[in-house]
Amino acid sequence: MPHIKVIEHSEAEGQLKEIYDDLVTKRGKLAEVHKIQSLNPESIVKHMELYMTIMFSKSPLSRAQREMIAVVVSVANSCLYCQTHHAEALNHYWKDDSKISQLKRDYSKTELSDIDLNLCELAWQLTRIPSVTTETIISKFKELGLEDRGILDATLVISYFNFVNRMVLGLGVHLEKDKGTGYKY
Repeated sequence: MPHIKVIEHSEAEGQLKEIYDDLVTKRGKLAEVHKIQSLNPESIVKHMELYMTIMFSKSPLSRAQREMIAVVVSVANSCLYCQTHHAEALNHYWKDDSKISQLKRDYSKTELSDIDLNLCELAWQLTRIPSVTTETIISKFKELGLEDRGILDATLVISYFNFVNRMVLGLGVHLEKDKGTGYKY
């Protein structure tokens, strides 16, 4: 049960109803993370614009890499809601339940490319110990051929999921009854 009032889709009117209907059309369904912002409908729109830019726009990082980062950040923050949703999204690309489970248990023991392993390390370090310099990890990216835009995009994904994890955890957002299935990837 959320810690604040939430306006359900069936109760929504005006701008909020339009936003909810648009989300259902574009994303396949309405997520609890959107409904938690129902008292400030404009924040839902801005949130989705940021999400779509960071997770779906053109990038040196693949969609799978961005979802992988989302899972690692959410594990580091113990955010079951985002772990569940983004592990499902990642599995849309990986199609490997055991690899997803291993990523959630210990990314360092998951069979990953050097760049992916470093993306996970950056996600973990920047989430858990943000004051620790990541210069070594970033230098390794450059050695592996990841350009600065890719490093920026990884940092944006990490930052975004730390923001969302805190909103979800702080406001008591719980998984949907259907456990996150049915979204358009």
